[in-house]
Amino acid sequence: MKAIINAKIITDGKILVGYNLLFVQKIITITKELPIWAEVIDAGGAYLSAGFVDIHIHGSGGADVMDATPESLEIISQTLLQTGTTSFLATTMTMSPLEIDKALLNLQHHKNSVTGAKIVGVHLEGPFINAQKHGAQNPEYIQQPNIEIIASYLEMIKMITLAPEVEGAKAFMAYLQKHYPKIVLSIGHSDATYMQSQQSFKEGITHATHLFNAMNPLHHREPGIVGAVLANNSISCDVIADLIHIHPAFFNLVYTLKQEQLLLITDAMRAGCMKCGTYTLGGQKVIVKEGEARLEDGTLAGSVLKFNEALKNFYNHSEIKLPELIAMVTKLPAQKLGLEIGELKEDYPADLVLFDEAFKVLKVFVDGELRYS
Repeated sequence: MKAIINAKIITDGKILVGYNLLFVQKIITITKELPIWAEVIDAGGAYLSAGFVDIHIHGSGGADVMDATPESLEIISQTLLQTGTTSFLATTMTMSPLEIDKALLNLQHHKNSVTGAKIVGVHLEGPFINAQKHGAQNPEYIQQPNIEIIASYLEMIKMITLAPEVEGAKAFMAYLQKHYPKIVLSIGHSDATYMQSQQSFKEGITHATHLFNAMNPLHHREPGIVGAVLANNSISCDVIADLIHIHPAFFNLVYTLKQEQLLLITDAMRAGCMKCGTYTLGGQKVIVKEGEARLEDGTLAGSVLKFNEALKNFYNHSEIKLPELIAMVTKLPAQKLGLEIGELKEDYPADLVLFDEAFKVLKVFVDGELRYS
């Protein structure tokens, strides 16, 4: 048994001081007691929380999910540890059906073999999107919603970003609602009107992908997707808090309106945790400069955001308290996906992160094992 002592433990909306966390592969308890046989890990006053859960990330460390190799999955898994991430959804891109199939087949065979952050499922971003809002997704490969091309992989898909207004989307969502109701359907890369968005919430959409980005803007006469999401308390959403995708003035506004329905993501591409330079995303050239990743035409192409930096940015530009902030990358995304991770609860996996007041990651444990220090 191991015991983390002298930590400020963030759990259940509180910060506990003077307590110890006992664990092996799973969490045993949080207590003031310290068994004499425990292996002691002194946190030195650092914060301790559940490991971070990123529900939207394409790659990092020079690797991308669409590389469709076990080596790339391992690189991503290992690289994410330094950001405090212990679980993530491997996120695909709008590419050819063959390339998507290769990536999904690779994940099916190798997602449980990675030795760093755990791959807890797949986020299918595209190809069922609106060409008018393709963003950095390649419009050449956009297609109508089609169960057949993903039918072999539905058990591991946890989230699908799609445009509910495109032809075929209604039947596609109805099928998934009936046969795979646990898959989170998310509106994104969409040009749906306010009324179309509200209707899609009745048809299965429960989330919005990178709110504000790759969708129509909020307007006082046509509130669009953003207005529909902000006005509906049952719809969750996520944002990319890199100070580029959204002006930080919106952080506090969105949090005030959405509260526990707001998550943070990175949407990081292969240049995450790497130097500036030229990379690729979905087969397209991406130039990374001064913390921004853009296609040659200037379109934002995902991000190079680190998860711990997303927390720091949101914390510094809003009035959110630390326990609520940490919930946005632990408990809340885990609950959205229906997974028993993201909380410091008895019998939950001992996926843990120690970080300082500047959100620098100090130590990361996955299933009770120290994986990063």
